[in-house]
Amino acid sequence: MNEAWDAWNYRESAKRAPDAASMVGYHVHAVDGDIGKIDAATTDVGASNVVVDTGPWIFGRKVILPAGTVERVDDVNEMVYVDLTKDQIKDSPELEGGAFDEAIYRTNLGAYYGGFYL
Repeated sequence: MNEAWDAWNYRESAKRAPDAASMVGYHVHAVDGDIGKIDAATTDVGASNVVVDTGPWIFGRKVILPAGTVERVDDVNEMVYVDLTKDQIKDSPELEGGAFDEAIYRTNLGAYYGGFYL
């Protein structure tokens, strides 16, 4: 990747048809395996993200993946592919309560994931 990476908007490769179904329930696949299912997804311009329920993988922790981490979406097989490793996702800033609505959390999350795309 390069400096043009945009954390909070989906890449061209991940764009979906306007009438595509919600991604909630889709499995999420990292470069080294499955990480869980999408619990929530947004398409808000400049704030798009997916919330992934990791189940027992990291003790039921939910993680937020900025839309820019989504490499592609396979609607037929209900899969979302991200170009990060499980460890990179596991080590992401902890989501607690309504933390995503706090500017500092969102800034920290964007900076954390952005470090992998420079």
